[in-house]
Amino acid sequence: MRLTAIVMTGGLLAALGTAPALADEIARDRQDLRQDRREIRGDNRDIRQDRRELRRDRAELRRDRRAGHTDELKDDRQEIRGDRRELREDRADRRDDVRDLRHDRRELRQDRAGR
Repeated sequence: MRLTAIVMTGGLLAALGTAPALADEIARDRQDLRQDRREIRGDNRDIRQDRRELRRDRAELRRDRRAGHTDELKDDRQEIRGDRRELREDRADRRDDVRDLRHDRRELRQDRAGR
């Protein structure tokens, strides 16, 4: 009986000893999730801005074409290419941030389950 009590107490102490470390790890995982969500919101904001710029540049290209300003068409096309490049980069950033968010969610679930 005494041996059983000692073993159970030792197991309980070992479990409680890891609890603060596990709690800290879960808190860090939650913080990572919040940061990932912020980054995704920022990427979405950047993508919206890039789309607006692209629409403006396309409208400007149409106006210049209709007005016969052929000297400005080359500059307008370069601006559109640059905006498309920025849009692609922002979409790639968002894709990476979504991947990070999924990874952090998986880590949080594993930490809550006690690994």
